[in-house]
Amino acid sequence: MEKTLTRYIFVTGGVASSLGKGILASSLAKLLQASGYRITIQKFDPYINVDPGTLNPYEHGECYVTDDGAETDLDLGHYERFLNQPTSQMNNVTTGAVYQSVINKERHGDFLGKTVQVIPHITDEIKSRFTKLAESGNFDIVITEIGGTVGDIESTPFVEAVRQFKWELGPENCIVIHLTLIPFLKSAGELKTKPTQHSVRVLQEHGIQPDILVCRAEHALTKDIRAKIAQFCNVTTDSVIEAIDVDTIYEVPLKMKAENLDRVVLFKLKLMARQDPELTDWKKFIQKLKTPVSEVSIALIGKYTELPDAYKSIQESFTHASAENECKVNVDYISSEYINSNNVSEKLQKYHGILVAPGFGDRGIEGKVTSIQYVRENKIPFFGICLGMQCAVIEFARHVLNLSKAHSTEFDPDTEYPVIDLMEEQTRIINKGGTMRLGSYPCDLSPDSKTFKIYQQKSIAERHRHRFEFNNKYRDDFNKAGFRSVGLNSKSDLVEIMELKKHPWFIGTQFHPELKSTVAKPHPLFVDFVGAAIAYAKS
Repeated sequence: MEKTLTRYIFVTGGVASSLGKGILASSLAKLLQASGYRITIQKFDPYINVDPGTLNPYEHGECYVTDDGAETDLDLGHYERFLNQPTSQMNNVTTGAVYQSVINKERHGDFLGKTVQVIPHITDEIKSRFTKLAESGNFDIVITEIGGTVGDIESTPFVEAVRQFKWELGPENCIVIHLTLIPFLKSAGELKTKPTQHSVRVLQEHGIQPDILVCRAEHALTKDIRAKIAQFCNVTTDSVIEAIDVDTIYEVPLKMKAENLDRVVLFKLKLMARQDPELTDWKKFIQKLKTPVSEVSIALIGKYTELPDAYKSIQESFTHASAENECKVNVDYISSEYINSNNVSEKLQKYHGILVAPGFGDRGIEGKVTSIQYVRENKIPFFGICLGMQCAVIEFARHVLNLSKAHSTEFDPDTEYPVIDLMEEQTRIINKGGTMRLGSYPCDLSPDSKTFKIYQQKSIAERHRHRFEFNNKYRDDFNKAGFRSVGLNSKSDLVEIMELKKHPWFIGTQFHPELKSTVAKPHPLFVDFVGAAIAYAKS
């Protein structure tokens, strides 16, 4: 296949953080993909960590894992969920990764004695990363999200790299979209454009004139406001795009389509739509999401419940399963720290399903174990993911196999019954960053299992992020007692899936199924779990 001339779109943010650059980039990508273009998205983060793998979820939210084992920003999850195509380690770049690469080159002698500086060495490395993803695949358009807010010290090298890159490629091959905020002052009863003007001015001071402004607002932009923004920010009026608040992020592509964002982008890149945007299935998804015929409540029991972004992919997987089942799924976040044997019934009895979430460290573990005992004994649908599965193993060992001191060596290195233990390959590892069992691994399913019926195939591949595993010394004991290992890695013999017999729905997975759920392909485990919750609610 002949190589295409790749166009580049950069998405920057101003005024405030958390405006939704990732959702904007994903929505635009969806529209351009629907117009017949081959699209990919990448995220450049200004923090100095090499990747978010060692960051606390309270600091950064969820750490998203790709098929090739990269620990990345949670926005990559949005990219995959909107485009229904996998990302890789090349889709996420941090300041730490850039500086590490440049320093390694300096140590190797690549710069021949020159003084290594931010310009040109750091900016050249950043620019090379802009194009590296395009070179790896035959993409028509690459959208690059620049993390942080314009004006931050940390993002300055990235903004300078964008300036140079746009100058080198020319205006027909590279454009900048600036996402900004138009706040509404209740006391004055009006929208204020001044913060956006100041944000654009900061960008201009860095030598970049944005081509398109996307304006987040609580109220619709009038023609006069659009004209004012256009005049004082030096863009055309049709390049002022309204991004009003919506009920669900999956409505954003339709709103951006109504604002003609895709047409404006293609016009500026001197491209034509290759086909009428095909969004029929997307609209059907939105319709089913907004018109449910049933309703269930799910308790998500975790350790980072104060920050919902820590479980972003799980929440979105429930959204996909909600539309698939035409059911409204209410997810309540409950901290496992505050669950004990005295209050577990009071806290959980109203729910139609319980999901025990992933995590690290011993905080809140006993609350998770207590919750699992309650749902097992009361036949409430249960879904355990990674640490959630491991806690289910601990609970079963203690209360069914009568191994009262059973535990994971992660939390009790001297436990008498280490039903969960450190993986053999992890015992010699010292560095913490990027050294877990990461990425996609195959799993074979038992043909007589519920999980096999859910997947409807014998061999699957799912993404992992863990150091500890089920201890196979206890496998026969668990299988005989009815908590079966129904999913195994054929090479390592690692237990991937545990399934309890004589229970309506009780499944634990060592892998993270939430990382592969998309709008086009809701994950079958989440779809079936919600179906089980619906059945439980009816009963």
